[in-house]
Amino acid sequence: MSAASADLVFVNGSVLTVDPVFTVASALAVTGGLVSAVGDRAQVMAQAGPGTRVIDLGGGTLLPGINDTHLHACSFGLTRPPLALDLAGPAVRSLADAAEAVRTATLRTPAGEWITGHGWDLSRLRECAADPARLPTRYDLDPVAPGHPVVLFSGCGRAAWANSAALRRAGIDRNTPAPPGSGLLTDEAGEPTGLLRDDARAALERALPPLTPRLRADAIRAALGTLARLGITSFTEPALGPGGDTLMRGALATATLDTYRRLLVDGELTARVSVLLLPTGRAGTAAEFIRILDGTELPRTPDFRRLDVIGVNIFADGDGPDGPPPAHERCRAGGPGPLPAGATGAERAAGVAEMIRHAHAAGYQAAVHVTGDHDLDTVVDAFAAADAAHSRPEARHYVLPGDRLTARGLKRLAEAGLGIGLNPTAAWTAAGRQEVAPGWFCPDAGDAGVTVISGSDAPAAFPDWRQGLAAMLRCGPGAGGRPGGPEHRDRLEAALRTYTTDAAWQDFAEDWKGSLEVGKAADLCVLGGDLLGADPDRITGLPVLFTAVGGAVVHDELSV
Repeated sequence: MSAASADLVFVNGSVLTVDPVFTVASALAVTGGLVSAVGDRAQVMAQAGPGTRVIDLGGGTLLPGINDTHLHACSFGLTRPPLALDLAGPAVRSLADAAEAVRTATLRTPAGEWITGHGWDLSRLRECAADPARLPTRYDLDPVAPGHPVVLFSGCGRAAWANSAALRRAGIDRNTPAPPGSGLLTDEAGEPTGLLRDDARAALERALPPLTPRLRADAIRAALGTLARLGITSFTEPALGPGGDTLMRGALATATLDTYRRLLVDGELTARVSVLLLPTGRAGTAAEFIRILDGTELPRTPDFRRLDVIGVNIFADGDGPDGPPPAHERCRAGGPGPLPAGATGAERAAGVAEMIRHAHAAGYQAAVHVTGDHDLDTVVDAFAAADAAHSRPEARHYVLPGDRLTARGLKRLAEAGLGIGLNPTAAWTAAGRQEVAPGWFCPDAGDAGVTVISGSDAPAAFPDWRQGLAAMLRCGPGAGGRPGGPEHRDRLEAALRTYTTDAAWQDFAEDWKGSLEVGKAADLCVLGGDLLGADPDRITGLPVLFTAVGGAVVHDELSV
């Protein structure tokens, strides 16, 4: 490394390098955006100079920056203040709390303009938790916002709660078809209640104003600010392209990729972003997928380590014999919901195989949605055929969300060299802290020899990776071992790797990021407390105090 003085030095804490042997040091130095020294205080302070900022960790934990491998940042930003009301707990605990938040928003919103919100959860709304038959209605919102259209999306994103003005804007009334299972809830008189789920909520999304370039950029900025405060330094934006033109208000459209590039050029992209293209949605045909992918012109980026298109998103999960969607895809207001649209059986399998073959041959990484072993067999066979026709040893394809797979399914993934992308944050949210839903990764996938990466699928779940760690430490045989003990440490190491070194491998970037080793990018974050010795239930309470990307500080509570 350079003989220049370090820019940053961290001392007096636990430095979790997440290197191949999971070395724990007590000090670290950063010079010119790279890790320049790791060791004890004396070794590292030798690099300090007059201009070095020395940070006393005070017994806290320094670890690599977190890599969320499945995060819709533009869409997530649209759900965050100041662009939307935050209706998650603990601030909102009742229907009355939500209504009061809307009433307050009307005071600062011109009459006639939309008010949106995100994050409510029936299990956390006092009236609904006390009476399962009590659901949010437009009549809860009409008195507080008679002159504003209001739509409030649930935390899982599959249900929308609207007032009468919003229903009128969307053209929804008693004459709107509402057959059983349509997702449009009506009362005994046939009037819409204001609660819409699954496909029915799309009418409300279409009625919202289209995203302007400024709003699209503001949404990404809002997301980046939140991610920095969470210690997230890298993420995968997992679906951008024509297939996303009508999804999440168009937040998944190709224009979002253009916005990322503009933010990078302007020096505002404060995280590293890997992008998966979305040529078509769930119902797209193989012919459409191939035509659109071949016609996609990738943006020229001045820094591939900050913004890079690495793959494509493919949907292979259909209505096979595995039953309804897994728990993390459901919410009480939304119900089980329909399975993905599109062809089934041999026709669908052939189409998926052709998409995989083409993406593989074109040099893209493929992230394929799979639910259960039935769909997995189709996908593994397709990858085997694609590689036989065009060998790519380092393609690094993977499946997601990866839940509800059996030991046989995990074995097939390992044999095929495929990774698995999981959402432990959603598991924590769905099951609560006391019991993690069965079928989620604990040591099973790693023990089977499958590379595991973790993501939040925000805004479907809040991207708090600390919840993901807690979930992974709590599930599976032998979970909840003594904090600081060997078993606890082994499980923590495996869980952390899904957010750091394994995630970097999935990004084709393990040579330069993902661990705190000399010469690697100084992407890092600081927790206020001892992560190694923390009980799983207390991990979510360890504050993120500091975040840096390439040595540049993007969140700092240590200088206050």
